[in-house]
Amino acid sequence: MQQIAQVIFWVSASALAYTYLLYPLLMWLLARGRRFQHAQYLPNDPDLPVVSVLMAAHNEERVIGEKLYSLTQQEYPPEKLRIYVGSDGSTDRTNDLVAQAFDIHFPLLHAHFSLFQERRGKPPVINDLAALAKADFERLYAGKPALRHLFVLTDASVMLEPQTLYRLARHFKDDRIGAVDTHLRGKGLRPKGISHSEQQYLSAEVRLKHWESLAWGQMMGPFGGCYALRADLFEPIPPRSLVDDFWLVFRALERGYRAINDLEAVCYEVATHRMSDEYRRKKRIAAGSFQNLARFWRWAALPITRLGFGFFSHKVLRWFGGFFIAFLFLSAGYLAFFDLFYRLIFIGMLVGAGLAFGWYFLQNRFSLRPNRWLQNIAYFLAMNVALIDGFFKWARGIRSNTWQRTNRE
Repeated sequence: MQQIAQVIFWVSASALAYTYLLYPLLMWLLARGRRFQHAQYLPNDPDLPVVSVLMAAHNEERVIGEKLYSLTQQEYPPEKLRIYVGSDGSTDRTNDLVAQAFDIHFPLLHAHFSLFQERRGKPPVINDLAALAKADFERLYAGKPALRHLFVLTDASVMLEPQTLYRLARHFKDDRIGAVDTHLRGKGLRPKGISHSEQQYLSAEVRLKHWESLAWGQMMGPFGGCYALRADLFEPIPPRSLVDDFWLVFRALERGYRAINDLEAVCYEVATHRMSDEYRRKKRIAAGSFQNLARFWRWAALPITRLGFGFFSHKVLRWFGGFFIAFLFLSAGYLAFFDLFYRLIFIGMLVGAGLAFGWYFLQNRFSLRPNRWLQNIAYFLAMNVALIDGFFKWARGIRSNTWQRTNRE
């Protein structure tokens, strides 16, 4: 039993060290000194693709006006920009605000607003908008067969810089590019709460995705808040999907296309501050991640191809990170009865976790000074617990893909 516990401890520790440290280091080494060498459109290129922005919205009255305004400020040819918004059973002022914004800001742009009374979730709304956008493109640009068509899938809470759409679209001059992700940044960070920890994780993920892009053109999934996809690569999202962005981009990778991250295509999203809000979001994402693992398991089962290796190293091991941490605690706790080395490790783990969570929950009540290290530890552990919670949510069966809006102040 001691030997089995030791194997469990070191396998778990190695898996965590590999996916969070060694794999990013490998990608950094492979990407070092490289730049994108493929052909790109210039800003005044007459062959710039037609961009159809697809956005599902549910009760987004706090941000929808600012989002639509950010789209009007895009430095992109107006005749090649189309906006498709689908309201998924909104019960607040979202519908009125979208209609008003379209009347005021989009007299020269092509805009379409679909009002769905029944709440169905994001994937069915996006599927309907994509079908409508494809039909419009075929009708309006039938005489220009060489003109490319892109989908930009975005969330209402994500605001774009003026050149974001161009910086996404410019890469699609290369026929090998299937998807391009943005550089998502957080704003409204606060000393207390988890916003700084979330931003540090987000920044590390952006760098890793960019390194993957430079190393071999296979970014392991976009962030989902705003990314571009060739319209002819869009496939109807399967029912009850929770993480549709990963599914769409991975399907493009399966078909031999490249997926990259452009650090210059910047957009912003207000950070979450409360652990409970981010935990609920991470749990939903985790359930959708295991849903995608069941769909693409063959790549993880034999990770000898470049795509399988990246999928296994960057995604699959992290999705099981909560279990690896649990196994670390359990195996170290068992071995602590027999070996001083593991006893010290187990005590250190307990003290570290206790201090992190204790400081996080007490800092607001007693006005304690925020400690960034302890905040990061609490955030990391809580989000990995959410992965375990999400796994069991997936195992019990996902019956609905409707979502609860994340509270962003």
